[in-house]
Amino acid sequence: MNTAAIFHSSTIPWSYPINENQLMIRIQTDVDVEKVFLRWGDPFEGGILGGNWDWTGTKTEITHTQQIGTILLWSIIIEPPYKRCRYQFELHQGNEIWHYGEKGACTVAQFENKEVASFYQPWMNKADIPTPPSWVGDTVWYQIFPDRFFRGTASPQEQGLTPWQQGEVTNDQRYGGNLPGITEKLDYLQDLGISGLYLNPIFSAASMHKYDTTDYYTVDPHFGTNKDLATLVQEAHKRNIKVMLDGVFNHCGPYFAPWLDVVQKGPQSPYWGWFMVHTWPLEDTWGSTKDGRYYSFAFHGGMPKFNTNNPQVIDYLCDLCIHWVKEYKIDGIRFDVGNEVSHRFLKAVRQRVHQISPDIYLIGEIWHNSVPWLLGDEYDSVMNYPLRTAVTEFFYDTTKTSRQLVWDIRRCLTMYCTQHNPAMFNLLDSHDTERLWNRTPNPDTFLQQLALLFTLPGSPCIYYGTELALPGGHDPDCRRCMEWNPSPTQQEMYKEIQALIALRNTNPELRTAEADIQEGDTDRCFTITRENIKIWINASETQWSIPLPKEILYHHGKNSHTFRSCTMEKSELEPGGILIGRI
Repeated sequence: MNTAAIFHSSTIPWSYPINENQLMIRIQTDVDVEKVFLRWGDPFEGGILGGNWDWTGTKTEITHTQQIGTILLWSIIIEPPYKRCRYQFELHQGNEIWHYGEKGACTVAQFENKEVASFYQPWMNKADIPTPPSWVGDTVWYQIFPDRFFRGTASPQEQGLTPWQQGEVTNDQRYGGNLPGITEKLDYLQDLGISGLYLNPIFSAASMHKYDTTDYYTVDPHFGTNKDLATLVQEAHKRNIKVMLDGVFNHCGPYFAPWLDVVQKGPQSPYWGWFMVHTWPLEDTWGSTKDGRYYSFAFHGGMPKFNTNNPQVIDYLCDLCIHWVKEYKIDGIRFDVGNEVSHRFLKAVRQRVHQISPDIYLIGEIWHNSVPWLLGDEYDSVMNYPLRTAVTEFFYDTTKTSRQLVWDIRRCLTMYCTQHNPAMFNLLDSHDTERLWNRTPNPDTFLQQLALLFTLPGSPCIYYGTELALPGGHDPDCRRCMEWNPSPTQQEMYKEIQALIALRNTNPELRTAEADIQEGDTDRCFTITRENIKIWINASETQWSIPLPKEILYHHGKNSHTFRSCTMEKSELEPGGILIGRI
């Protein structure tokens, strides 16, 4: 047995309570391991008086396995009757039997049945269990970059605006999209099936993108007024659409008053400790900060970094979030550069905001594995860029096999607590990435990726214009103007995506059930099963013979861009095809 491949830790995501009653336990082994048993029970079942630590536990076979690359992941859910658990593993391969505990792997003869040889889950405290808001899993998000979406028809003329157009854009151009324009288009979003609105920064800032905040309490005049924001949220809520704002708390802009005070007064400024300044006076507050004179976002001199270790900064930002929630009744906050702010700040803001809005959704912009931020006392979720990478790379690189995609998606679905999966902010493109259509400008592969987005566990988000296959390269070109006069082809694409969203909204299995993803018997073909709904996707160049489902809920075939709820004549799924049915 390859004992070096065995791994378990009594921490997330290997051992954790799903709720107050159920405990998830996972162990990793080599693919050659044939059976794994969990021996578990209450730590004190044998008593503790007089040094009596006799303990046997209950032996249960772990039957749920998933292969991810060169390893097998074994998972089991148990229900410790007294909310605590002692456990260890027994692994079988041929005639070999190994035990595994905190000491590592050892033979039966070597294994000592003492307390130090076992793993422990001391107590399943309700307050420690990660519990994202339940409404998030039912939400379909729509991300809007405000300047490029729509300008309210009643908005006055404004000097310096670039005429609305379709084509490449730069960060220096302002096109005039604003909050009244978004409010005016809420019915459009509702018709599409959207139930959550995520806005890029809207507060006062010098730039067009607004990630360099000047005033966190005032809506940027180019976007409207504070009253316009309140109206937008009110009107969205009337349509059962949640609203999430973008919080830029890692850094501020060059004209933020406390930063200007530091630039002017240096160490004498009461805000000196709000930032991370290492030399003074500061002769350059715009150029690259690679020289270390102060810390900033991505070495951008115009975005000085907050010191979120400072209690005064923590209080300021917490008070700000509380103000947003109280004043505007927002439903969520997305934390920009969410992996660089301090854990102390995140714990504080969660605790304080939850006192007034216990159901608020807090997510971090983190592009990598985010376990340290998803332990239940900071974020509810993160932007699921690992899933985006897995999906878009498979459809972009035709040399990748369905087995690789299946492994990558399984890795994403087991990266965190099971209860996090419905709340993961799933996306395929954003203001920071190349647009999906640019990456895969083919209607079939484009729709197949969106079919995955709307049928995998998570809280899916589409970037404005993706429903029309809006093109756009990397930042800033991914921030093009919204198309309000779509071509017939774009209108057909809209209908397809509208149908996929409706399918998710009307079938709870696609929102709540566990997902079983398997490779097909033809390369670059795969399935996803969620209870009694199954999704077949053929990304190969050949026909794929599949069993006919009892009921067809959605079909997309080669040269066909219409939603169908009928019976196919043959059980052959075309190259580029999608079939979703009830089995």
